[in-house]
Amino acid sequence: MNYHGAKAFILDKLQYELSDQLTYHGIHHTLDVLYTTDELCYLEKVSPYHTLLLKTAALFHDSGFTIGNLDHEELGCTLVKKHLPHYGYTASQIDLICGMIMATKIPQTPKNFLEKIICDADLDYLGRDDFYDIGDTLFEELKAYQVLDNEKDWNRIQVSFLEKHQFLTPTNIRRRAGRKQRYLHELKELVATY
Repeated sequence: MNYHGAKAFILDKLQYELSDQLTYHGIHHTLDVLYTTDELCYLEKVSPYHTLLLKTAALFHDSGFTIGNLDHEELGCTLVKKHLPHYGYTASQIDLICGMIMATKIPQTPKNFLEKIICDADLDYLGRDDFYDIGDTLFEELKAYQVLDNEKDWNRIQVSFLEKHQFLTPTNIRRRAGRKQRYLHELKELVATY
């Protein structure tokens, strides 16, 4: 398994093929998820082997956006199956990676602990200091793709999303859940004024 080769390949692809309209799902998001995945693997004592599989999944989890913005997880798995064999990944490793990528589809549906880690890494910002800044980039992206057009609807969606979302790893339950609840409270108060 040539992780570094696969990483160089996909980062190059993301750099040159992602739309400028992806203000949230850009390469910066992939790098943030990669960093958080690595951090969670360390804190949750994941084996080096499974850490490499998780980091590969993090790198490819939104790669489907290079093809289209609908069902990007499935499209990402198509890219995984096409390209990772060239980097020495086996069919069983590719299946695990695709399982992790598919688990990040909203609503998240992790079936094992590795999938829980990537799910928490993908939405780590929900309990971080940069919550509002990153949320703004998602709002801009949704406006660009004509999914939303006003801030009131966006804030209502955020309230609904935060109410349903749960962190899944002991680490993120401990370090992120409390702050996420504070953001939910703040947004509920704001929406109540509409």
